[in-house]
Amino acid sequence: MDNLSELMIITMEECGELTQACSKVLRVRENQQITRLPSKQSLMDLTKEVADVMCMIELMKEQGLINESDINQGIESKRDKLKIWSKLIKGE
Repeated sequence: MDNLSELMIITMEECGELTQACSKVLRVRENQQITRLPSKQSLMDLTKEVADVMCMIELMKEQGLINESDINQGIESKRDKLKIWSKLIKGE
């Protein structure tokens, strides 16, 4: 398997694991009858999976597939959309 294929496959797998960790945070929270807060373990698992995905993103940058400037522009664009379509970010 060449480097690009390995990088893409592992990244896809890690994104899938992050998806599962996000789902688990919500499921576990729903099962907390009193506090309705995510469990400490589910948040630790979420953190691990976020770190794994971020590692793969860093490897993509190191391989020259993506660059920091374009990523930052994409982040700002997404934040602008979220200001309009979501309650996650307060509009200005």
